[in-house]
Amino acid sequence: MFRILVLVDGSDNANHAVEFMMKKAAFYAEPLEIHLLNVQHPFPGTIRGVHHEAQQVHHDEGVAALASARKLLDDAGVKYTYHIGLGDAAEVVAHYVKEKGIDQIVMGTHGRGAMLGLVMGSVAKEVLHLVRIPVLLVK
Repeated sequence: MFRILVLVDGSDNANHAVEFMMKKAAFYAEPLEIHLLNVQHPFPGTIRGVHHEAQQVHHDEGVAALASARKLLDDAGVKYTYHIGLGDAAEVVAHYVKEKGIDQIVMGTHGRGAMLGLVMGSVAKEVLHLVRIPVLLVK
């Protein structure tokens, strides 16, 4: 089984990455195990007594960000697993790559310009530095 991690933030770019991955799924020699990941940024500081509420907000925001990508896969009858992480996006991605034995990452770019620094968002650049597996950037 070839494990693919698709980063999802609810944006059109992320949905394009999901659609591209679905179109290219037949090119893989083995069946795909698809993992969707949304990473939520933690709230600054610690406030006593609201930990559960903060977890619920992160969960709800993550589910909302994953909704359109999940609908694309559900409508196509594609099986997947989804995850909601909390922390620095690139570090959380690197953790999931190790933890889940991911073989490839698929993610959208911001596509704002011709230079590499403008084409790729900062998360994409950080992910490229932290992982040692192929990263497919979809514009």
